[in-house]
Amino acid sequence: MKNSQHPRSRGPQIRWLLLLLQCCIASELFAETLILTCTRFERDFSETYELKIVTAGPGAPKGKVFLDSRDLDRTGADGEQSVKNVLISKQKASYLVDTKFEPEMLEGIAYSAGSVMSMVMIDRETGKLRKVDTIQGGILGKNLGDGTRSYEEQCVAPPMISAN
Repeated sequence: MKNSQHPRSRGPQIRWLLLLLQCCIASELFAETLILTCTRFERDFSETYELKIVTAGPGAPKGKVFLDSRDLDRTGADGEQSVKNVLISKQKASYLVDTKFEPEMLEGIAYSAGSVMSMVMIDRETGKLRKVDTIQGGILGKNLGDGTRSYEEQCVAPPMISAN
């Protein structure tokens, strides 16, 4: 055979291509949604909210996070917030949110632009949510100080509804 490969030499290439294609399809089919009820306590104040975490899948090119049905991906006159990464495994769930604030004037005080990078990790067995915020500039940096802060909250999955 001149200028052509033997058909058997393409076998390993085709197998790798098929394996890669199966992995891509499987990741689309295994998109997962986790819905939790979480409670935040701060001194004598408590707040309960619904947290919905959705991994990327069919119709959703990236993971999403919703707080009381509000999409955390949002853009407005005061800034922009974007969910960067979503992971749900058997043991934990986590997501990363990047928030950028425009410069603002509040009660006659000028604040520079600022940002907050938030990493949220949830232990699915205990329901313990740990949030780590890194604050840089803006009204939050001015009032709380630039740097990293850590918070803990408690979450529970709603009970499964029986289909009787």
